[in-house]
Amino acid sequence: MIELEGLTKHFGRKVAVDRLSFTVRPGVVTGFLGPNGAGKSTTMRMMLDLDNPTRGTVRIDGKHYRELQEPLKHIGALLDAKAMHGGRTAYNNLLCLAQANRIPARRVDEVLDVVGLSAVARKKSKGFSLGMGQRLGIASALLGDPEILMFDEPVNGLDPEGIHWIRNLMKTLAGQGRTIFVSSHLMSEMALTADHLIVIGQGRLLADTSMADFIHENSRSYVRLRSPQREQLLDALHGAGLTAVEADGGTLEVDGATTEDLGELAARHGLVLHELSAQRASLEEAFMQMTAGAVEYHAHADDHRGDHHDDPAAAPPAAGPGAPQWAPRNEGA
Repeated sequence: MIELEGLTKHFGRKVAVDRLSFTVRPGVVTGFLGPNGAGKSTTMRMMLDLDNPTRGTVRIDGKHYRELQEPLKHIGALLDAKAMHGGRTAYNNLLCLAQANRIPARRVDEVLDVVGLSAVARKKSKGFSLGMGQRLGIASALLGDPEILMFDEPVNGLDPEGIHWIRNLMKTLAGQGRTIFVSSHLMSEMALTADHLIVIGQGRLLADTSMADFIHENSRSYVRLRSPQREQLLDALHGAGLTAVEADGGTLEVDGATTEDLGELAARHGLVLHELSAQRASLEEAFMQMTAGAVEYHAHADDHRGDHHDDPAAAPPAAGPGAPQWAPRNEGA
């Protein structure tokens, strides 16, 4: 279990994380969402004592990370796969971590097999593709067989097979009763993976809820209808006290009724339907609705006048101090 209480981080006058309090519980995959600049990476770094909070606390199973003996046996994390030593082989990168945490060397071969890197175990990691580097980083997180796992953008660089694999791996680990905390910008993948969501914006907690409740509370669901007898259908809907919104392609959108209700209504009036479909909002739509007022960096349509390069307000933001890293505290040389 991971517990945050009043976690706050200032970088000068910038408040990167603002009084965050939430609990990441075992047995479910908890997704960590927020716009760019929301403070996700800084929060995850503070969980691992890579950044010191200005105020507040983080506890890993009741202890600060720095108090954990052999921390990789308690919590494994992937925040930046590129942090691996490029001059070492995949095997030796993991062996150094294992020795620093008194993990048996045989575990190195086990996790390399789990992530599919056994065939390249003796190759230097500097020659790895982005996806292979991600797999090696995931192997390092799994090395101590911990009860808590944290992943920041774990599908970055993975091919479709790899994405399917890491999704099932996280679900399997959660099913074993482990605590899984994952941050990602890929909403479609998060919707397939996470059971619970923590959403932050501008460093503040916006939501701590189940995936289903988050989508339900922050988006619109409706039924779409299409009929060659459009006017008669509108009259029938009006007579039933239902309001239809006219949409593209001659379709009608109706709130407050199920597909069963509307199908029976059409049948009672002898109306032909060419379409009767429930339209449920996506996680992406709900996320955009929830975080609309908390987006720090807004993109705009191209302006081809070419006169903005001297405008400081138009310049892209510099990389902040919360850029993600991965570095277990007890990593060996």
